[in-house]
Amino acid sequence: MSAKAEGRFHSVDVFPITRGPRRVTLRTSDGIRIEALHEPCTAHESDTAIVVAHGFTGSVDRPAVRRAAGVFARRAGVVTFSFRGHGRSGGRSTVGDREVLDLAAAVAWARSLGYGRVVTVGFSMGGSVVLRHAALYGPEEPEGPDTPDTPDTPDRSNRADGAHTDAVAAVSAPARWYYRGTAPMRRLHWVVTRPFGRLVGRYGFGTRIHHRDWDPVPLSPVESVPLIAPAPLLVVHGDRDPYFPLDHPRMLAAAGPCELWLEPGMGHAENAADDALLGRLADWLVGA
Repeated sequence: MSAKAEGRFHSVDVFPITRGPRRVTLRTSDGIRIEALHEPCTAHESDTAIVVAHGFTGSVDRPAVRRAAGVFARRAGVVTFSFRGHGRSGGRSTVGDREVLDLAAAVAWARSLGYGRVVTVGFSMGGSVVLRHAALYGPEEPEGPDTPDTPDTPDRSNRADGAHTDAVAAVSAPARWYYRGTAPMRRLHWVVTRPFGRLVGRYGFGTRIHHRDWDPVPLSPVESVPLIAPAPLLVVHGDRDPYFPLDHPRMLAAAGPCELWLEPGMGHAENAADDALLGRLADWLVGA
């Protein structure tokens, strides 16, 4: 599961911006069809679009995603989509690796609709994806002396394709890969790594999971944080998150410039984010 060849996106069924919702199919740079939905701001004209990256086993039509989109749409335009292997999108989930291509396609589509600012917010797995996406994709830079690559240099060859984000918020995101320190994460690893677990994922959670291991291992969330600037970064985490304890958001916050919100009483991801928090998130994204 490698994101080494992350390239330009392609889309199909893309229409001009309208006042009503528009559901489309996007094609990622590696040929996966991704379902996506655009909803204009419901309160006023907005120059900002918020692109929402859901958590593992989520989709564009899951109630928690629709609730978040409804709150965000009071402040900005909203693009939601289903990651590969989820909902009606094609392909199989790589649990955070090639999903960065899905997000890139959604961000670039949002820009094609005419928005001047496009920002991203991700939950859980989607939180790790928005961090990697922000590190790997940046605005076009002026020409200058070439900087030699090193083995740890991420592929940032996509600067001019409109897939960059202007601000990023990661909610309930892990800081590092392969974490198994909580019971929910041990169960998740069983679903992802075992053949019978993948059957449970497919038929129990509606999520089709790829059987291959990551090769090479993608840039981790904590390694991504220092590469995100100058885009503003917000890390949000609940102090009752059953998946990732508080050392994860603290590691992310210590890795580079960012704002950290530790939310008292909050659990995990979009299901645990109440409307008040979603409203604060949207205000931060629009104003960042």
